[in-house]
Amino acid sequence: MSEQQQTGPEILDRLYEVIEERRSADPKESWTARLFKKGLPKISQKVGEEATETVVAALAESREDLIEESADLLYHLLVLWAAKSVRPEEVYGKLHERRVATDTKKKKRKKKRKTA
Repeated sequence: MSEQQQTGPEILDRLYEVIEERRSADPKESWTARLFKKGLPKISQKVGEEATETVVAALAESREDLIEESADLLYHLLVLWAAKSVRPEEVYGKLHERRVATDTKKKKRKKKRKTA
């Protein structure tokens, strides 16, 4: 699949790959390499800043601003995952686990109401 066609979740996987590739790049030429060089505290700070900016955009700015800030947040979150050796598929797996658990709880509640 070409990069132009990556508009769904696969774009996150590709971005993670690029982040990993840039980990060892020259920090003078790569923002990602600079973040890695500054370490986990700086990466974590950036995630916090972007999360705050995303919330502000949601509450007080335009839809386009929210989209822009969300993209920044996702990028920095992926850098944080890479710094901590967390692969996207691990997070996807956890989301799937939670989805299945939620569905199972709903089915049990529904079944309980039918028998009551």
